[in-house]
Amino acid sequence: MIRVLFVCLGNICRSPLAEAVFRHKINQKNLSSTIEVDSAGTGNWHVGHPPHNGTQKILRQNQIPFDGIIARQVTETDLHDFQYIIAMDTSNVENLKKLSKDFPNSKVFRLLEFADQQNALDVPDPYFTGNFEEVYQMVNESCTKLLEYIINKHEL
Repeated sequence: MIRVLFVCLGNICRSPLAEAVFRHKINQKNLSSTIEVDSAGTGNWHVGHPPHNGTQKILRQNQIPFDGIIARQVTETDLHDFQYIIAMDTSNVENLKKLSKDFPNSKVFRLLEFADQQNALDVPDPYFTGNFEEVYQMVNESCTKLLEYIINKHEL
């Protein structure tokens, strides 16, 4: 099983959006028995909460299910259990490094590393900007490219 973890700050906007989008893409390619996806936040403020209303709205508009997605905090164990840890921004990467002195750098990526247009390094946080549509577009494109990367690398 290939395991992918999306990470943002509070796990209610960007990472659950990416989790839902990526899961949807996995299901469309009939790879749900091969690729598992989850999301977590580096902070604990929203643990136990569903995705932000803005995240829910944009997912509904795009007919992407998000059932069962509940905020949780990333753990040190996650850093070892997931083959791909996909951070939304540089700050998330730095926070992940603080979790473990044995931090597995080789499996941590920023989501926008998979975008065609790499004008930005970080996915902006719509919790502060309110721009869920822009973030959805970035996440959707990058998740398509990430899935292609995984399919090619693992010969799926």
